[in-house]
Amino acid sequence: MTPFSSKGWIALGASMLVLTACGGSGDSASEGGGVQPPAAQAPRMKLAISATEDFAGRYGDVGAYEKITGTFSGELDPADARNAVIQDLALAPVNARGLVEYTTDFVMLKPKDMSKASGVLRYDAPNRGNILTLPDPQTTPSDGVYFERGYVMLYAAWQGDVPKSSPARLTATVPVARNADGSSITGPYRAELVPTAATPAMSLPGGVFNGSMLPYEPAGLDNTQPGYSLTRRANETDPRVTIAPGDWAFATCDSGANAFPGTASASSICLKGGFDPRYLYELVYVAKDPKVMGVGLAALRDVVSFFRHRERDADGVANPVAGAVRHTLGQGTSQSGNAMKTFLHLGFNESLDGGKVFDGLYAHVAARQTNVNTRFAVPGGGLRTDHTAFGQTAPRGLAADYQDDVSGRTGGVMKRCSASNTCPKFFLGLSGTEFWQLQGSPVLTDAFGLRDIAQPDNARIYYYASTQHGGPGGTESIGFAPQRSVYPSGTVVHFTDTFRALFMALEDWVVRGTEPPANAVPRIADGSLVRPDQVVFPTMRGLSWPVGGTQTPIPAFDYLARYNGFSLLDFGPQYIPQDESGIATYLPPHATGRDYAILVPQVDPQTGLTRAGIRSIEAQVPLGTSIEFNYVATPGITDLANLAGSYIPFHRTQAARLAAGDTRPSLEELYVDQAGYVRAVEQAAARLVAQRLLLQRDADLRIAQAKARVILP
Repeated sequence: MTPFSSKGWIALGASMLVLTACGGSGDSASEGGGVQPPAAQAPRMKLAISATEDFAGRYGDVGAYEKITGTFSGELDPADARNAVIQDLALAPVNARGLVEYTTDFVMLKPKDMSKASGVLRYDAPNRGNILTLPDPQTTPSDGVYFERGYVMLYAAWQGDVPKSSPARLTATVPVARNADGSSITGPYRAELVPTAATPAMSLPGGVFNGSMLPYEPAGLDNTQPGYSLTRRANETDPRVTIAPGDWAFATCDSGANAFPGTASASSICLKGGFDPRYLYELVYVAKDPKVMGVGLAALRDVVSFFRHRERDADGVANPVAGAVRHTLGQGTSQSGNAMKTFLHLGFNESLDGGKVFDGLYAHVAARQTNVNTRFAVPGGGLRTDHTAFGQTAPRGLAADYQDDVSGRTGGVMKRCSASNTCPKFFLGLSGTEFWQLQGSPVLTDAFGLRDIAQPDNARIYYYASTQHGGPGGTESIGFAPQRSVYPSGTVVHFTDTFRALFMALEDWVVRGTEPPANAVPRIADGSLVRPDQVVFPTMRGLSWPVGGTQTPIPAFDYLARYNGFSLLDFGPQYIPQDESGIATYLPPHATGRDYAILVPQVDPQTGLTRAGIRSIEAQVPLGTSIEFNYVATPGITDLANLAGSYIPFHRTQAARLAAGDTRPSLEELYVDQAGYVRAVEQAAARLVAQRLLLQRDADLRIAQAKARVILP
């Protein structure tokens, strides 16, 4: 247990944590240090365009596109009820107009001739400042569909701790909260340090996903004070072993042969004897100067609303798409998909004029929510296996009246938008990783995992069967490093084609009122969603995979029923769990002894591929078994390999698989010959196109690839 759950921390923090969970003490901190500013005025919005350049290619009747790069600056009124949910907004500095300022980078792709635009603006949320979904029709011709349909594509930053480490990274500038007298606010903060090799020091903020973000500086470098601890453990669920304060320091280990502790540093941890890659390390310390990170969600609300509705900014600068946007679609992938769910859950889809910001939202491979609205928020974070990371406490269920029987709370992701009549058409996409590692099944079942739950009429949930969280798919994407993971890493089955087709379906739903494909998910009722110990895989063995030019044996598949659990967590009395907001004072959080049920997709006993969901061509016409998880190869480590699946090919002939004792069908038994394989791909592609789950252009590409891939005589 860390000092934050001790009496020592309570005594230390009594003077600092008197602020209320939403907006602090209610005192508005001004730039002058606590003087109440004049009554707030209407927020001003300013557009600064730094570059306009041609975008490669011509796209059907729409023609040429151009790329606009710039910044958007805005203001927030702390007294506006639509901003009230923002943690510590009342403690942010204000300008002479009594408003809180922010700035966000943006990139826009638009038709040069806006008379050819379709009226659809698509916003894609950056992931840790990175644009993951910038279409590249030169290398991925199917990406041209968005331009051929006349989309305006918008990317704007929402995360306030992203460093400007490259010109391509989009950053947002949000304020730092201060006490009314201008002094620093301090409080507990937790970071995970995960070495991949032996090293004497590690830099903050640390973590597999958060390591490149801007860290929160410690309030002091004396690690003997209450509220400071460094622990280590092998598995995420193992007991934490405390490292003595004398054996680590906020320092750089740069003293040559006598490396410990080296030069004092607020952004580096030096460990006597060095960090061992066999362990994960957890650092807890008293941090200072929390960013008002929730401002980023309000900035996103106002940026999209500006481009949709305004003709020009406060200084008369013209909106480059003024009058051309009639429909808005939003999308986020993984961490930014979680952020889009948080945006919706916290009520930000209601614009300042009371209308909708987004008409349609797609949260892609996004099981949870993003920690963006707590004090000392960690929007880019996520502990190694996410058992106790932030993002765990907000509701998984979508419906406004969702009942969480474990916590006893009522209200799902759409509670606020239902009350304001601003709910969008909503798609949620889930890969297999979301079930095994990111606790995804509670969006489909009651908290105890006893029954399927109904979804709102304005929502669709799509499970991409037999897929991992990311990656391009295809056998060429599979890698095998036996020292890191037990089985070849990756899944041949992918969801990129499925996502593209579904996004077109979302557009059709919003713009034309065309009903999208039905929910495609595993269900308790038909046995396709089960407890992990009920999954039954076929026997898979006798295969090898090339490693460094040599065929390396793949271990026989051994199903261990490992998955990440989901406990009801207590982050302290000032934390607001249902909103993933407030102030966390228990770090790590306390376990309450109550757990949510985790269910996972059942597999086909013949092929090992999952039964339910959207089964892409690679799942319907498989060359092997794509498994939605993988195991860490290090002896003693029981955590799943981070976000990775695995792949075990089929034997080529019946004789080979019988000799090996593999119970799955061989390629020969499935397809007879090369022509049979190609024919099966053509038939699967036709079915998916008819179901609106595959675009014809992608079907044609997959058929061409099948013809070029010789698997049988």
